[in-house]
Amino acid sequence: MIRAKGQNVDLARLSQVLDSYLDNLRHFAEGGNSKLVEATKLNTLGTEFLNQGDYARAEPLLRNALAIREKALGQEDLYVATSMNNLAVLLKRKGNYTGASQLYRRALAIREKVLGSDHPDVALSLNNLGELLRQTGDFDGAQALLLRALAIWEKTQGNYPELGLTLNNLALVLRQKGNLDRAESLHRRALSVRGKALGADHPDVAQSLNNLGMLLQYRKNYAKAEPLLRRALAIREKAFGAEHPDVANSLNNLALLLQNESNFKDAEPLCRRSLAIQEKVLGSNHPEVATSLNNLALSLSNKGDYAAAEQLLQRALTIDESALGLDHPATKLARENLAAIRTESRRR
Repeated sequence: MIRAKGQNVDLARLSQVLDSYLDNLRHFAEGGNSKLVEATKLNTLGTEFLNQGDYARAEPLLRNALAIREKALGQEDLYVATSMNNLAVLLKRKGNYTGASQLYRRALAIREKVLGSDHPDVALSLNNLGELLRQTGDFDGAQALLLRALAIWEKTQGNYPELGLTLNNLALVLRQKGNLDRAESLHRRALSVRGKALGADHPDVAQSLNNLGMLLQYRKNYAKAEPLLRRALAIREKAFGAEHPDVANSLNNLALLLQNESNFKDAEPLCRRSLAIQEKVLGSNHPEVATSLNNLALSLSNKGDYAAAEQLLQRALTIDESALGLDHPATKLARENLAAIRTESRRR
């Protein structure tokens, strides 16, 4: 039996972001370093493209911002650390985990040296590196960093977005380590913190809804999981449009729920839509593409199309082995699913 894997540029928005920075940029340009002003502009634009899921436009802007800041400010400046962090976020989303890890670690080292070990910016770096370790299968390493980040957030402030982010990421680690009760408690707390700080329709709230829904789905509480997943999808489509990676993630997770309810007919078009978005935005060799390939194969195998399902699973395994390594949980699952479909095919 195959097991499932869970998980347009807004020009008006860009104009608003740029307008909000124009006065400050002019102010700094009057007596400051024009190159650093340019780096600020590049970083702002790159970050906005990153948030909108346009990674192709974001990457050169963020790389140029980092290069300018390193040249002008040296290797141990906080603005340099910020640029490193932002570029690392992009690389992680593109599946370049090695490059992201290097930048996250450098940013963390700078912030700890300049700000001390208990500063909120240090907590942000700990959070980001911890989440990367989770995605690459180092759950113990991830938990240690996220607990450090959580202690800083709780000591420095109260209910605010960064606290919600770390609660969310720690809950994901605990879920993958099998501590489901604690994971659910943290997901619910993260949802509450984010809802109060950001409002009910914010994309970060959608992330918490999605992840709580996935945990409930894992616990086979499908009736409570489905409205959370559908609400997360609606928020993301409204916030980002139809072709954003987060929309693809929600489509994939809703498809997984339908598959678990044996509704393979309705799950298949969601899997195909998710896959199309991911291949367009992330490229054909991203781990998220492997996830959608895996789940589409589940729907096809249920229809008896074992040959097509086997092709998809072989491709998913190749992606996971290359991007995540031979021993990552996602790679092991892809390998198991491919073996299962081959066994099932021989029986027919």
